[in-house]
Amino acid sequence: MRRVSRRGLRFGVSAAAALFLAACVSVRGRPADGALDAAQVYLETWSRGDPAAMGRMVAEPPARFAEQHQRFRDDLRILSSRFEPGRVEREEESAVVRFRAIHVLRGLGEWEVDGALSLVRREGRWWVSWTPAVLHPEAREGDRFSRARTRLERAAILDGDSLSLTRQGEVITIGVEPRRIQNRAAVASALQAQLGVDPARLEKLLNAPNVAPEHFVPIIDVRPERYQWVRPALAPVPGIFFRRKSARLSPAEGYAAHTLGRVGEVTAELLPQLGPTYQPGDIVGLSGLELAYEHQLGGRPSGEVRLTRPSGEVRVLGRFEGTPGTPLHTTLRQEVQSAAEAALEGVTQPAALVAVDTGTGAILAIASRPLEQPLHRALTGRYPPGSTFKVITAEALLAAGMNPESPAPCPPVATVSGKSFRNFEGEAFGNTRLRVAFAHSCNTAFVLLAAGLESGALGEAARRFGFDVAYDPGLPSPGASFPTPRDEAERAAAAIGQGRVLATPLHMASVAAAAESGRWRAPYLVAELEDGPRASLAAGTRVPLRTLMRAVVTEGSGRAAVGVTGLAGKTGTAEFGTGTPLPTHAWFIGFHKGIGFAVLVEGGGVGGRVAVPIAAKFAAAL
Repeated sequence: MRRVSRRGLRFGVSAAAALFLAACVSVRGRPADGALDAAQVYLETWSRGDPAAMGRMVAEPPARFAEQHQRFRDDLRILSSRFEPGRVEREEESAVVRFRAIHVLRGLGEWEVDGALSLVRREGRWWVSWTPAVLHPEAREGDRFSRARTRLERAAILDGDSLSLTRQGEVITIGVEPRRIQNRAAVASALQAQLGVDPARLEKLLNAPNVAPEHFVPIIDVRPERYQWVRPALAPVPGIFFRRKSARLSPAEGYAAHTLGRVGEVTAELLPQLGPTYQPGDIVGLSGLELAYEHQLGGRPSGEVRLTRPSGEVRVLGRFEGTPGTPLHTTLRQEVQSAAEAALEGVTQPAALVAVDTGTGAILAIASRPLEQPLHRALTGRYPPGSTFKVITAEALLAAGMNPESPAPCPPVATVSGKSFRNFEGEAFGNTRLRVAFAHSCNTAFVLLAAGLESGALGEAARRFGFDVAYDPGLPSPGASFPTPRDEAERAAAAIGQGRVLATPLHMASVAAAAESGRWRAPYLVAELEDGPRASLAAGTRVPLRTLMRAVVTEGSGRAAVGVTGLAGKTGTAEFGTGTPLPTHAWFIGFHKGIGFAVLVEGGGVGGRVAVPIAAKFAAAL
C-alpha cells in the first residue's frame, strides 16, 4: 500500500486534470482530445458520491450499477474518495486513463489504489466502459469487498518514577431499569445518599428521548470496594441494577481524576476531531491527559482490505500496519499526589492544590475539587491572587534596596489617587518593619511602599515570576497575567494582588517554588516539556524573601501551620465579585522540603483560617 505526502493529498482532481490536459499526449503523439475531460468529470462525480450521475456517463451500465458502487462504499466504510488522473493511452475510438484513487476508510485511514478507466467514443462523445475493475484492478463480477480492523493495546500513563498510573481493571456500573422502578423519589434519594448523584441528573437521564422502559440506564461507575460498601443500601430499592465491565483505572478512586482524565466510547462530537483512524464504538480518552495525548496512548489500528471471490477465495488488497500506543511519562509523584488528595479530603467548597519541584518546575501533584465537576480549577481557573502576590511585590522592594528589617508604615487606611485601601479586619501595626508587614499581610504597607518603586518595577518583578509568560505544561493552562496598571490607584491594587491581576493555582505554585530556589521555571506535567521558559529573581533577593515567608508561619497570618518545621509561605484573602462585604478566595502558597505548592479554596473566605490548615496537612505528609 502506497502513501502520499500531506501536500500531495491536497492536490485536487481539477488541478491535476488541468496539468495533464496541458502535458499529456497519446501514445501515438496526438492530443488526448476529450478522453481526459470525460474521465475527469466521471472521477469528480465519483468523488461526490453520485452513482446515479456516474451511470449516465457509462456506455452500457450493468444491472444494479448504483447498488454496486454503494455496496463498495458501505462494505469498506469509505468516508470520502479523491482521485488524481494520470497517463492517457489513446487509440482511434478508445482510451485508457490511469488514475490514483485515495479512499479514506473509517477507522483505518487512507487506502490508495492505482486504477484505470477505459473509455470509448461513440457518436462524437466519450463514454466510460465500466467493469468492476474500475473499483479495483483485481475485482471481477460477483466479488465482494470487505475489511478487518484491530485496535492494539492502549499504553499506560506513567508517573515520575516510570510507575503506571493507569491499569485495566473492573468497575461496576450502577444504573436503573425504568419499568422496574416503583418509586422514583426513593431511587433518587438512595442514589443521592449513597453516591452523591444529583436527582436532577437522574431525571434528565430517565426522560431522555431514546430511553425505553426495558433499557438499562447507566448512572455511575464505581470500583468494587465502593460497590461492596453501597450495595446493601441500593440493592433492595426496586429499579436499581448493577453491571460489571472492564475499565481503565487509576491507583485509587478520584486519584488525579481531572489530570489523568477518563476513557470511554468516542462521542459524535469528538469523532471528527480525532481523524479517520477512529470509528464509532472505539474506546478513547474523553478528558485530561487521556484525551490530550489520545493519539500517542491509543496508537494506530491495524487492518486489511479484502476481496472475496464467489469461490470463497480471499485476496488481501491492502494492509494497514498498526502501532501500539506509547506510554506517556508525566512528572507526578504518587506519594505527593496522595498527600494532596488527603489534604483536600472533606473540603466541600471548590478547591485546588498544586505542588511543583522547586529545582526543576516539574509538577508533582495536582488536584481539583469537586471531582464531579469537569472544571480543572488547578490548571484552568484564573483568580485574583490577593496577598499571595505580595511575594512578588516584596521581591521588587528587596531588589530596590529594602531588607526584612527596613521601616514599613502600616496605618489602618492608605489612600492612593482617591482610592482607599484597608487592612483585613481593621488591623494596623503603625510604624513597623517589612518583615512584620509581610508576616501579617498589611495591605496599607505594601500599597504605600509600592508607590515608591520606579515606574514599571512591579511589572518587571511579575515577569521574573512568569506573569505574562506563555508556557505549555502538557494540558491547557492560561498561566498568569499582570496588565500594565492604568493609573496609580490600579498599581496600588496590583501590588496586593487585586485589580486586574489574575493567576491559576498552578502558576502560584510556581511562584512559591521560585521564592525557594531563586529562579522561576515554567511548570510542566509531561516530561518532554521540561525545557520551558525560566527567569532568575533579582540578585540578592532569594535569602531575604525566604526569611519573610518563614515569618508568615512563625509569627504571622500562617501561624496555623507553625507545627510544620521549615514550612514557609504566604497567605492570601482575595476579593472578587460583588456585594458588601465582597466575597473572598482563600489562598496559601508556600514551600517545604524542595516542593513549592499552592492551595486555593474558591469563595473560601480567609486564607489564614481556611487554606493554611489544608497546606499544613499537605506539608506534614511530605
